[in-house]
Amino acid sequence: MTETEKNQGAFIKWPKLTEGILIKRYKRFMADVKLRNNHVVTAHCPNSGSMKACCEPGRTVYLTRHNKPSRRLKYTWEMIHMGTSLVGVNTIVPNRLTKAAVLAGDVPELAGYEAVRSEVKYGKNSRIDLLLEEGEKRCFVEVKNCTLVTEGLASFPDAVTSRGLKHLVELQDQVKQGDRSVMFYLIQRMDADRFEPADHIDPAYGKELRKAVQNGVEVLVYDVKIDLEGIRLNQAVPFQLL
Repeated sequence: MTETEKNQGAFIKWPKLTEGILIKRYKRFMADVKLRNNHVVTAHCPNSGSMKACCEPGRTVYLTRHNKPSRRLKYTWEMIHMGTSLVGVNTIVPNRLTKAAVLAGDVPELAGYEAVRSEVKYGKNSRIDLLLEEGEKRCFVEVKNCTLVTEGLASFPDAVTSRGLKHLVELQDQVKQGDRSVMFYLIQRMDADRFEPADHIDPAYGKELRKAVQNGVEVLVYDVKIDLEGIRLNQAVPFQLL
C-alpha cells in the first residue's frame, strides 16, 4: 500500500505481525500455527463462521501477539494468504474499519450524519453495529464480514446464521418506525467483483434479505485494500438479489 493510498481516507494499521503456516483450525476459536522458527503456537481465531475458502491448512497466515497477563492465548489470527488475495479473518476489523470510513467520509451513501455511535442497544436484546444520527434522523447500520469468495463471487453467510436472520427482521422493524436501515457487507479481501447472498448455504437468510430490501432495508457492499501494513476501504462492489 503506497503512502498516497494510506492518506486516502480511513486506514487501520496492523500491529507487528508474526508469520506462520496454518496447521489446522478447530473448536471454531482455536488455530494451530507453525511459526518461522518452527515453534507451534495455538492462536485465538476471532471468527465464529465456517471460514469456507479461508482456512486451508498449509497456507501462510499472520498473527498478532498480545502480552496481557489475563490472556490464555497470546496470539490472534489476523490474516491468511489464499493465493489470489490476503484475507482478513478477524471479525472485529470490519466494524472498526466501517466506522472509521464513515467518519472519514469514505462511504458517500452514509454521509451527512453528525454522530456515529457503536454497539447501541435496539430491537429485542440486540445491539446495532453503527447508529448514525443527524437531528431526528437515524440510520441503523449492520456490518457483516464477508470472506467467502469463489471465482470472483463474494457470498454471505458462510454458515447458517439465525443471528443474522434476526438482524434482518429487526432492521425491517426500524424502517417501519421511520428510520433508515442498512446492511453493510464488507468483503475483507481483494479478489471479488460481485456479491450475492449464499442461498446454497443458508436459503432462509437469502429469502429474508430479499424481503428486507423489498421492505426498505438498503444494501451496501464494499471491498478493501489489504496488505501487510494495514487495511482500508476500497470501493463499492455490485450485488444481485434476484
